[in-house]
Amino acid sequence: MTSEEPIIPTTAGRFATAAVDVSTMAGRYATALFALASEAKATGAVKADLDRFDAMIGDSADLARLVRSPVFSIEQQGQALGAILERAGIGGLAAKFLKLATANRRLFAVPDMIKAYRALVAKAKGEATAEVTVAEKLKDEHIKALRAALKSVSGKDVDLDIKIDPAIIGGLVVKLGSRMVDTSLRTKLNAIKHAMKEAR
Repeated sequence: MTSEEPIIPTTAGRFATAAVDVSTMAGRYATALFALASEAKATGAVKADLDRFDAMIGDSADLARLVRSPVFSIEQQGQALGAILERAGIGGLAAKFLKLATANRRLFAVPDMIKAYRALVAKAKGEATAEVTVAEKLKDEHIKALRAALKSVSGKDVDLDIKIDPAIIGGLVVKLGSRMVDTSLRTKLNAIKHAMKEAR
């Protein structure tokens, strides 16, 4: 990856139009990364690394500030990012991608790029992607129950994009594809929310 806006291979571009909006910066970067990861047969490994980095942004106010704040120079962001990736054991394509985004002053858009990349991987695997916002970290059993509930409604395996926001009311908000949860799913989600409260 060179330090410039990514060029999307034609086949990847055609594939991506069904999963992400390639007219957006995040869509272009994610599609270029997906094409490279596909060639290297590393789409899953890259996703795992990006998921880990995304979770680190959610867990660390300092990292979130580094990613989002315009006050840091490219050099400051690059040095800090290099140290963070090394400490987290994130290398290969994912690390090159994050460093490219930093060099191009696009680190602020990385969370959206990761979301778009997840959508591409899910599409390739025939999965659906659900955006889940919770008031606190979910336990493994709640994540399993949520995946099962969403699969029963969508008919597909569902990849979860989980964000933590203590300010949300009700403790759990789910968006599956382009729609918010419908009635058929609400009862199952209520049961999961109840289990989350009981587990405290």
